[in-house]
Amino acid sequence: MMRRIYCYITVFTATLLLFGNMALAESANSLFNRGFERHLRGDLTGAVKLYSKAIEDDEAFAMAYQMRGIAQQQLKKYPQAINDFSMVITFGEPLFKCTGYYNRGIVKNITGDFAGAIPDFSEAIALDNRMATAFFHRAIAKSKTGDLFGRMEDFREAARLGDVNATAWLNTYYPGWRELPATTAAF
Repeated sequence: MMRRIYCYITVFTATLLLFGNMALAESANSLFNRGFERHLRGDLTGAVKLYSKAIEDDEAFAMAYQMRGIAQQQLKKYPQAINDFSMVITFGEPLFKCTGYYNRGIVKNITGDFAGAIPDFSEAIALDNRMATAFFHRAIAKSKTGDLFGRMEDFREAARLGDVNATAWLNTYYPGWRELPATTAAF
């Protein structure tokens, strides 16, 4: 009899823990969804609050960090955005990590930390070597740090991958860029 009661208590506790964790995840998802709706409506401050609550419920919620980072960037709260994108890198799957590195690089470019942006774009490219926009923005950062050869190679790769901004830039400043060998130094 005692063994049967112990078994019921164990099953009940396991069930409670399982469904309790599911309720927390649903709560975090619900908060995230409400935050995303506010974000879409332009209520960035309200969105940040709801994303933060979702993160309180699930500290490894990479998508909540991602969207909160975007909202923080839009609010020009750049250090907070960089921290959130760093958390995306910490908790995210490879696709999220790639996006986290890319977005953190964008914020670093915006704030003038071009030398810090280059490794972030390089990590994004290592995770997705077809990410044309990462090549484009890394080219900008390289240009700002004086790496003119690297700038040219990245603009060319971005254009090869279909980035229209890189193609326009190359057509404007280096009209014969398609004919140049891949290892030609920038002017």
